[in-house]
Amino acid sequence: MTLDDIEAVLLREGAARYGRESVSQLDHALQCAHLAEQAAESPATIAAALLHDLGHLVRPPQEGMGGAAPDSRDDLHQFIALPFLRATFDDAVLEPIRLHVDAKRYLCHADPAYLGTLSAASVHSLRLQGGVFAAGEAAAFVRQPHAPTAVRLRRYDDLAKVPGARTPSLGHFLERMRALVLPAG
Repeated sequence: MTLDDIEAVLLREGAARYGRESVSQLDHALQCAHLAEQAAESPATIAAALLHDLGHLVRPPQEGMGGAAPDSRDDLHQFIALPFLRATFDDAVLEPIRLHVDAKRYLCHADPAYLGTLSAASVHSLRLQGGVFAAGEAAAFVRQPHAPTAVRLRRYDDLAKVPGARTPSLGHFLERMRALVLPAG
């Protein structure tokens, strides 16, 4: 998937509502990337913030849902976009995307107050995604090299749900991502 492909997907599919939240998929992605940028994150982390929910947009609706209602099973979106992005970005972008759902489960274990900060939609998806990590799961999560970045990404994800928030354009973030694109071949 090229940057042009990513732009096309975000522009074509990004107007869809972001789950049960009051923002669109594109607004959520832009807000998340903007929060990462404001926090002086690396370009790779900013890219991961923009792309972390791309899996919601690159699969046909209800694929793999077995006929279940769209919000009654985990859609595994954190994994779906990875094959599309693997030839374009390295693990500094891909791994925080892969780990951002587990980061929510970890934070609920590590910080008891965190669960109370989640939106109703995030609490619902937490249940679908396996719930709060047990101690052993949390310990295994934090041992992964990109876990700290995924935790920061998760925090931006949680805050990136503000209707009408102003952010830089998609073009701004795509231009910054050009330097991260892996050489072809």
